[in-house]
Amino acid sequence: MLGLDPIREQRSLAQRVGVQLQSAALPPRLTVQDAMELYSALYERPRSWRELLTNLDIGDKAGARVDRLSGGERQRVFVALALINRPELAFLDELTTALDPQSRRNMWDTVEHVRDEGATVVLTTHYMEEAERLCDRVAILDHGRLVALDTVPALIRDHAGDTTARLTLSTAPNQELDLSGVAGVTGAHIEGHELTLHGAADSLQAVLAALSARGLTVTSMTATSPGLEDVFLALTGRHITTEEHTA
Repeated sequence: MLGLDPIREQRSLAQRVGVQLQSAALPPRLTVQDAMELYSALYERPRSWRELLTNLDIGDKAGARVDRLSGGERQRVFVALALINRPELAFLDELTTALDPQSRRNMWDTVEHVRDEGATVVLTTHYMEEAERLCDRVAILDHGRLVALDTVPALIRDHAGDTTARLTLSTAPNQELDLSGVAGVTGAHIEGHELTLHGAADSLQAVLAALSARGLTVTSMTATSPGLEDVFLALTGRHITTEEHTA
């Protein structure tokens, strides 16, 4: 790991790695400031913990005791402790559990900042939106078994199926509408003014050009693109359940 043996060179490795666990604890009477100063003293070049708390939107909680923080606030304290040593490799487990939507997005900004500083972030999450937003590569695990590992676009392309688009035409075609020659289109069905397409997302522009060439204009269009949720379903045969979200 990072060119070091995690057994023989554990002390050196600990200076370069940060870990935030799904479940962790601190002495309840410890204040946030006490915890940050304690952890800062363990590392050779810690970052400013006050700045870190401010970035995590808990800058005003430095004097608060850990046992008097909300669940989301405690979560952010543990993230701060994981990042205090400017880690080159950070493991973040269920990072945004118990956070409200705005705090979740603030946390995403923090992860992106850590990544942009050059760190590698290993993130465990059940939130597909979070994985799509933050991850350069995604591993799909099913009951402890690795079933896929690739970039988000590649996973969606290879496993999630086609984009579905529904177009309303200004007039119904007066002859059979054949779009089989349009690259990326795997299926098309016309019923009156309504055209339903299946295929690659990047085929829509070519479809619109083909319709225009036939004198047809589109008055409205909706498209449903597959995502990581569809990838997970295709690879495991099941939806992500509430129990898995809280596991």
